[in-house]
Amino acid sequence: MRQWKLVLKCLLVAACALLYGTAVAQTYPAKVIRIVVPFPPGGPTDLYARVIGQKLQEAWGQPVIVDNRPGGTGLLGSDIVRQASADGYTLLFTSNSAHVMGPLLREPRSFDPVRDFTPVSMVIRYPMYILVNAGVPARSLGELIALAKARPAQLNYSSVGTGSGGHLACELLNVAAGTQIVHVPYKGAAPAQTALVAGEAQVMCDSVGNSHPLVVAGKLRGLAVTGAQRSPAVPDVPTLMELGLPVEAYIWLGVLGPPAMPAAITAKLSAEIVRIMNLPDVRERVLKGGSEVVASVPEKFAGDMRAESDIWARVIREKGIKGD
Repeated sequence: MRQWKLVLKCLLVAACALLYGTAVAQTYPAKVIRIVVPFPPGGPTDLYARVIGQKLQEAWGQPVIVDNRPGGTGLLGSDIVRQASADGYTLLFTSNSAHVMGPLLREPRSFDPVRDFTPVSMVIRYPMYILVNAGVPARSLGELIALAKARPAQLNYSSVGTGSGGHLACELLNVAAGTQIVHVPYKGAAPAQTALVAGEAQVMCDSVGNSHPLVVAGKLRGLAVTGAQRSPAVPDVPTLMELGLPVEAYIWLGVLGPPAMPAAITAKLSAEIVRIMNLPDVRERVLKGGSEVVASVPEKFAGDMRAESDIWARVIREKGIKGD
């Protein structure tokens, strides 16, 4: 009898929690929503946070503000959200370079990307674009690999910083191809790209949207992309897989909340973000930038982050990469 009473009590508590969560979701949002972006204004993360924020505001009739909090390679903004009230009014819009790769470079890790947050939805992703300076005597990836092997540790690749997506993607290339192209970190995308154009670096792994205009202008040469399929933005550029290297890597942007956010609010946010990302004007904007819409449910987002963490952890461990 005592066991049955305990079971009934647990069921009653669960039912009350479900009803409460549903009631909260029905009235959500009732005030300003803040989207924290752990990067400065002007970059792709900031841009898409503002697109989503504007669409949420139009749909729900409540103000949505974007709060840029750069610092600590994304750690500052992430910590603000991690410590916020789990009511759905403070959200994080970030990238895997800050949210998954960054913590792997620190011991002890600053946070767990899934357990310490509430995944809401991945939004977009894009492959890395493997580029060389126009003066490099390599017109294909095979020629670049042959050149790098003939001149071990004599070619450099630039990146936006240690632990960035471009850094780890180029290290994946080194591992898969057996090359020793040397990493040279810069403080941001502009100086890293400038170094490549000037010939200070010979190789770079960058986004299609950021670098393809320089390919068109003849200042850089695009050799491959790291996606499973060719990018619609550069359909003539092969994938690494096509070229015999089993490498697939992406940079993604996504939305998360503080830990233990109510499931009903999480589901409501996720469904609305998926709807927004599939609007024709938003999809067209994403495709023109060399990215793809991958708006997903929270469970898939969480699973993708766990799988990705294992991949990047292996690369970081094998290459002995340390955070700054």
